[in-house]
Amino acid sequence: MTTDQPSLFDEAPTPKANDLVEARAKVNELHKLLNQANHAYYVLDDPSLPDAEYDRLFRELSSIESTHPELLTANSPTQRVGAEPLAKFEQVTHEVAMLSLDNAFDDSDMVDFDRRVADRLGVQEDIAYACEPKLDGIAVSLLYENGLLVRAATRGDGSTGENITQNIRTVASIPLKLLGKDHPPILEVRGEVYMPKNSFEALNEKARLKDEKTFVNPRNAAAGSLRQLDSKITASRRLEFCCYSLGRIEGAQLPVEHSEILAQFAQWGFKTNAESKVVLGAQGCQDYYQQLALKRNDLPYEIDGIVFKVNAIEQQQKLGFISRAPRWAIARKFPAQEEMTLLEEVEFQVGRTGAITPVARLKPVFVGGVTVSNATLHNMDEIKRLDARVGDTVIIRRAGDVIPKVVKVVLDRRPVNAQDIEFPKSCPVCDSAVERVEGEAVARCSGGLFCGAQRKEAIKHFASRKAMDIDGLGDKIVEQLVDENLIESFVDLYSLQLDDVAKLERMAEKSAKNLLASIEESKSTTFAKFLYSLGIREVGVATALNLQNHFLDIRVLVKASFEELVAVDDVGPIVAQHILNFFAEPHNQSVIDGLLQSGLTWPKVERKQDNELPLVGKTYVVTGTLNLMGRDQAKGYLQDLGAKVAGSVSAKTHALVAGEKAGSKLQKAQDLGLEILDEEAFINLIKTHGINHES
Repeated sequence: MTTDQPSLFDEAPTPKANDLVEARAKVNELHKLLNQANHAYYVLDDPSLPDAEYDRLFRELSSIESTHPELLTANSPTQRVGAEPLAKFEQVTHEVAMLSLDNAFDDSDMVDFDRRVADRLGVQEDIAYACEPKLDGIAVSLLYENGLLVRAATRGDGSTGENITQNIRTVASIPLKLLGKDHPPILEVRGEVYMPKNSFEALNEKARLKDEKTFVNPRNAAAGSLRQLDSKITASRRLEFCCYSLGRIEGAQLPVEHSEILAQFAQWGFKTNAESKVVLGAQGCQDYYQQLALKRNDLPYEIDGIVFKVNAIEQQQKLGFISRAPRWAIARKFPAQEEMTLLEEVEFQVGRTGAITPVARLKPVFVGGVTVSNATLHNMDEIKRLDARVGDTVIIRRAGDVIPKVVKVVLDRRPVNAQDIEFPKSCPVCDSAVERVEGEAVARCSGGLFCGAQRKEAIKHFASRKAMDIDGLGDKIVEQLVDENLIESFVDLYSLQLDDVAKLERMAEKSAKNLLASIEESKSTTFAKFLYSLGIREVGVATALNLQNHFLDIRVLVKASFEELVAVDDVGPIVAQHILNFFAEPHNQSVIDGLLQSGLTWPKVERKQDNELPLVGKTYVVTGTLNLMGRDQAKGYLQDLGAKVAGSVSAKTHALVAGEKAGSKLQKAQDLGLEILDEEAFINLIKTHGINHES
């Protein structure tokens, strides 16, 4: 007899069994993800996950193993500190294992840690904790025999590391021979090798210039540097070492407190962290955490948290260890500075100087203490270097108040429909042509006088003292005029009405009349000031004066060829191209025509004869800070007298005008035996030739 009913003897799966099946599947998945991440970070020196993502996966696995102890295996990522060492270095066995630390993520975790320590020690009073910044670098072990460095090794998997002695010898902050006296016969010191922020930026900038791969963060850079087979490469990258603990000691005794041991290490020549401190109880730890969090972004090195250790060695020994970490220490994490999210779109923004910047629109993610939905992609070169596409999963970084930026694309997660990012050929705001000078990374809108994104800054420059010198037209007034749609370009300044100006905030009728009078007065100017006021890229006061004296007439200048422009003193190929691009833009031509039609005039420029130019044929350089005039003004006076003004000192230089805080140029001029004029001597020089700087 057959039936569709299940047999009473069949064992139906229980909810508990189903839970175990699901848990086992999740454990297997987490093993795979964490092992892949470990391999990418420790073996390939190419991190595939941000720290925060790794920490989440690790805690999830720990939680499952706690609930289902039967799923805990010896090869679980929670039972090992790192990954296997690289085969290319000799392997070193640590006589005392280099263990990892448990993590605390908030105040309650720290309170729980303090309570567990007190309970195990059976004490009521506050416990003394040694607090140290958790440097974001690579843990290493240094072995000294009779005061001499004999071996250095990485942590590796905690039991076996890599012999990196040759590379470690290149790190200047590590003593090759201990200082002081009373060195133990055997001493193993442990600490962190890291790369300071300025060294990291310099290393990446050098790589970018060579179109080479850059490092994601300083820790990644330090790891890559330590694992170089050629120690000369390691030596070329400024690494530092900071000790944080004792590994082992034979034949001597050390102090009975951790903080005193570090003080002894300092006497033997090791670098210890100046931010280290001893505090009492959980509250003391929390106060220290808050204090260091405020300093974090100003430190010259990266930290990702703080390590808290029971300070008394006797108490440490009583507390002991669990399988992978000491019971007497914990790492309190700062908010993650790197996270992973989705690049949903790219928009192009035009800055106040015309620079066009690609901005990544992201799926919102919490990083660096805030929710981030936008990040900079810098420029098209950076997009190409990252190989970023819309739809990619990306790693973003935010440190303090620094603008979030995309630092890496997770290529393994790229969807098949990811879209290439196309840089615009015309300005997204005003549709003017986009200019990118060869050799420069930044692309810019060429519609400087017309582009709405640049309008306020362009008008502020136009009205400035060295340009049209419109008294009373300060930054706030310019912003109000633009915001109220009273002006769109320079030309509109000359058609402003009294009623329009008087109604502005904090602008009475008298002030309005004075401003309009100053605008009217500015119509009488000079050719050079007019040129400078236009805001052509890299055309400063001195260059504008050179252009005036060479071309004499604006109608000649606007039609000048590239060859004619580079024939002008102080105008090289790049500046010449900026000038050509500026005058080629129809919007800019319209503004210039409008200004001239509004009544702007200047005296006719006459070409001076050599006998009217007492400094003709002489080359001057101006450096340092001048108190009675700006450097551009000083350069202008020299050019009025016929001198050529150069940017660097050479054997062809006639004299150097040196203000306060003159640096390398002054030293070079002294080495060459050149004439050096201080500000007083320079003023006497120009007065001798009929120029009064006070007039």
